[in-house]
Amino acid sequence: MNKVISTNFHKYQSKLDQFIYEFHLRGKQFGEPSRNTIKLFDLSGVKVNIKAFKVPVIINRLIYGTLRKSKARRSYEFAKYLGSLGIKSPTPIAYYESSRLGLFGKSYYISEHLDYDLTFRELTTNLKHPHHEIILRAFTRFTYNLHQNHINFLDHSPGNTLIVKNGSNYDFYLVDLNRMEFMDITFEKRVANFAKLTTHQSLIEVMSDEYSKCTGKPYDYIFDIMWKSTCDFQYKYHKKKMIKKRLLFWKK
Repeated sequence: MNKVISTNFHKYQSKLDQFIYEFHLRGKQFGEPSRNTIKLFDLSGVKVNIKAFKVPVIINRLIYGTLRKSKARRSYEFAKYLGSLGIKSPTPIAYYESSRLGLFGKSYYISEHLDYDLTFRELTTNLKHPHHEIILRAFTRFTYNLHQNHINFLDHSPGNTLIVKNGSNYDFYLVDLNRMEFMDITFEKRVANFAKLTTHQSLIEVMSDEYSKCTGKPYDYIFDIMWKSTCDFQYKYHKKKMIKKRLLFWKK
């Protein structure tokens, strides 16, 4: 088992080891079961969140073992890097990786669990949420700040930004961090980064207006890119879903 533990949590190494070795037996399930499993544990009064990534398919077990960093390691290192830029994510604690006979196995990312007020998803399901437009515009400025720091968050989707009310302001925390690019981003690619967030034209209009204020670019130009990117993403998503359903018809 390979592991890296943040300096501030070295004193808890034996407890963290125990959490990992007994992960399948202990912990409180968080969220709906999916291909990855998230459980909550108590670490001397600190609530920690452990994400266990599914064992990759055989070719990726070879790649992760030799050529590419694991999802757990990327999550940990990206969280550290974001923190150095003043961009929030739940405090990274550690990552663990297992392998056997040269094949990569399970990996685990550990962070402090954040008690949040809402996610971006609530803004798409409750258009009458208090301060809806204020939060949406603040979120747009937060995304603009990501882009200014050369961060392309590839999983910029409704459930991956946690929102915490802080007085009259709102703080945004990124989660599910393993897919990011750090690079100079073209303006069109920046705007297209909003494509996975919502299908509501009214929300896209507000985000386009706020991004226009951030960049000085014309609103119509931004809206056209954001709306087209959203439509293109939805078309590809539903097409892929339909193909998958046809290929896996025997599972019905």
